[in-house]
Amino acid sequence: MYYKHHVFFCLNQRDEGERVCCANAGAKDAQEHAKKRVKDLGLAGPGQVRINKAGCLDRCEEGPCVVVYPEAVWYTYVDNSDIDEIVESHLRDGKVVQRLLLDAKPKA
Repeated sequence: MYYKHHVFFCLNQRDEGERVCCANAGAKDAQEHAKKRVKDLGLAGPGQVRINKAGCLDRCEEGPCVVVYPEAVWYTYVDNSDIDEIVESHLRDGKVVQRLLLDAKPKA
């Protein structure tokens, strides 16, 4: 496996007038913060962690979202302290952050 964890942040910007989207919830800043935090902790690079931008992950109504592969763990977040917790607990220590989880199953 090339990366232990491959992380995708939805940065989708919806058309003007549609208020719910990850971009309007600060997703770009959160993705940049995660990328810096992973690098600062020495977790970045092949065999370790890759932080990526993604288009729409189709979970707009559930808040800004991020998904961690290969586990397919879906998170939401509010601020950089939530991002730090995901990076430190999940990506560094291997412990899923239960309080930030989104349901992994699609809504019917």
